[in-house]
Formats: sequence, structure tokens, C-alpha cells
Amino acid sequence: MKTAYSIFSNQGGRQINEDYADCAVSKDAYCFVLCDGLGGHGMGDRASRFVARFVLNEFRARAEDFAGTVLPRAQAALREEQERLNAAEKMKTTAVILVVDGKSGYCLHVGDSRLYRFRDGDVVFQTRDHSVPQMLVMTGEITADEIRSHPDRNKLLRALGDDREELKFERTDFDVRPGDAFLLCSDGFWEPLTEGEMLRLLSEQKSAKGWLNAMAQLAVKNSAGKNMDNFTAVAVRIN
Repeated sequence: MKTAYSIFSNQGGRQINEDYADCAVSKDAYCFVLCDGLGGHGMGDRASRFVARFVLNEFRARAEDFAGTVLPRAQAALREEQERLNAAEKMKTTAVILVVDGKSGYCLHVGDSRLYRFRDGDVVFQTRDHSVPQMLVMTGEITADEIRSHPDRNKLLRALGDDREELKFERTDFDVRPGDAFLLCSDGFWEPLTEGEMLRLLSEQKSAKGWLNAMAQLAVKNSAGKNMDNFTAVAVRIN
């Protein structure tokens, strides 16, 4: 199976783009990573770039037990970088990783950057945010759609670079079939778009780049009149 992808990142209405996304390929396996630096803590752009590059370097080196250890090792490396730069309370970031290897794949994530998996005209998987509004969804206090407008939507419960002793992250494994599509995106990208709009544009566009560009344009349109956040995404289609 062939894997086609496209990457988009824009600073939106902010002075600095604290999102970072990239891809690495090793022996026909693909690793996509997207990180969103926490701007309220400062130096988020450095944190997102540092973690994403660390993840991709580890993937290229085919580090032992990549899936099980890459995020804890990225956390340890980021903490060392914080100390080196005297930035212990800064340099924090989310991370979402997609690895596709033939007929199988998996996702790793921390924070509220998301992975969507599409198949046969439906969303068959979506990561759960590590955020206050997501907890409210899980307790039945709000609906999933209300996360997008909740006043606490930027309050995260987990992030790389925090001072917790042990990093908690989630892993999801799945099969991969021709026709599948994936979307990694920062909150600045998924907040202005509904899942229905993502699906509609997926059905209308034949390429990963076309789909991603159409979503980015709609995100801008839906954000008219607002101070738009950095918005970044990686679109992946299995042909």
C-alpha cells in the first residue's frame, strides 16, 4: 500500500507559531509527529520543535521499543533541556504520533493535539484530549461538541515538560486498509472544524494535499472575526 501525506502549519493571528509537525520514513514505515507548544508557559515553540525532532530521530535510529519508550525519553530529554536553559517552568508541549507500517499502525499522544482515523465515510477513532473539558465529557457534564467553546478548553491535565515524576501517555493500535485516512492536528486546527466538515472535504478531495488545503481554508473561514490560534495538521491517505 502507498502512503500519501501533506503537512500544513500557520501561525494564525499569533506572533509566533508554537506548533511543529514533520515526518520520517524508515524501511517503508512512516512516522508522523505533531506538537503544540504551550504558549502560556513561554518557549512553546522551542519545546514543540525539540520534542518532534527527538521523536523523529529516535524513529530513524529504530530505537528499541520505540512505541513504549519514545515519549518518556522525550520527556527526560526535554527536562534536561529545561535545566540547561534555566527554563524549568517553561518549554511544555503536547504530542501526537502516528506510525504506519504496512497493514498496521499505532498512535501515541499526550495533551489535546488529536489524531482522527477515517474509514468508509466515518470517524472510526479519535484520541481523547487530556484536558479539563474532556474530563467533563467523560463525567457527562458537557457534550463532546461543547469542548470547542468551553472556557477551560486550554487547561491541560498532561503535557511533555511538566514536573510530574512519570509521564502518562496513551497508545492505540489498529489495522490499516486501502482507503483509510488519518488527520493529526493541533487544537487550533480542530476547534474551527467539525468532524462532519472533515469527512465532507475528505469525500470531495482525491489527494492528501487537496484535503488538507480545503480544511485549512475552511478553518480560516470559520474563524473569521476571531484571533485565530496557530493551526497545524498532517493529512495521511492510504492508497
